[in-house]
Amino acid sequence: MALHTVRGERLFREQLDYNLLFRWFLDMEVAAPSFDHSTFARNRARRLAHDVAREFFTRVVAQARATRLLADEHFTVDGALVEAWASRKSFQRKDREPRQPPDDPGHPTGNFHGERRRDATHQATTDPAAKLAQKGAGKEAKPGYPANALMENRNGLLIEFAVEPADGYAERKSARALLETALPGGRRLTPGADKGYDPAEFVAARRALKVAPHIARNEGRAGGSALDRRAARHTGYAVSQRVRKRVAEIFGWMKTVGGPRKTRYRGLHRTQSHACWVAAAYHPLRLASLSPAPA
Repeated sequence: MALHTVRGERLFREQLDYNLLFRWFLDMEVAAPSFDHSTFARNRARRLAHDVAREFFTRVVAQARATRLLADEHFTVDGALVEAWASRKSFQRKDREPRQPPDDPGHPTGNFHGERRRDATHQATTDPAAKLAQKGAGKEAKPGYPANALMENRNGLLIEFAVEPADGYAERKSARALLETALPGGRRLTPGADKGYDPAEFVAARRALKVAPHIARNEGRAGGSALDRRAARHTGYAVSQRVRKRVAEIFGWMKTVGGPRKTRYRGLHRTQSHACWVAAAYHPLRLASLSPAPA
């Protein structure tokens, strides 16, 4: 579904009836009856309980590591916003009193002028786990989940991927967790990142873990950048800043082809599972282009 941009499970079931490519991929006979779309729903709870998507992603990464395609020192961390299956109109006050039925249940009229909506006082009625988040200063806040990626810089392959609840610090907290859990050991690591990871506490925490942060210096921040100019004068820093932009290719493919620009599921765990499947689907595309052609 991710590789061929199939939007939903019902549509996939329809294509399975006539698309020979899908039947070949699933090793199905041409005349064999296809399964019902409810099969996904019945199996989803078991997949979530056993975290099958995470295990599948881990094994795909292990396959790339076995072929020595992963770097062991130079990495990039970055984040993107996965829009939740909820609109801004669905954000209602938690303590609101019952009101009259809407004039149009499918697209009710809403007047939010003068009302400031916050996660502390408001909640989405369609996806209560989603929170308002914005990707960058001056951009519109939307209900969503921050997705965070750890990419190795040699071939642009994903090492770790996580979806977290939005709280304003999700990118930096997730970056710390990804570096601590996915990259153990005493190696001197150099993770590159944009200026959103420039706060002093993040830089200090990375150095405590023997990590040399190659973070873009945020000169416009009050007090200046937390990264001194000595760290930015080395050639390796310039290389990390140039290569780190390749992580945008991963997020671009995942959103335009894989599907999670706007998640089709409700709740953090379902969104995390779907994102892991799509992240794992990206690896075979890269591995195919990196593997030598058969003689």
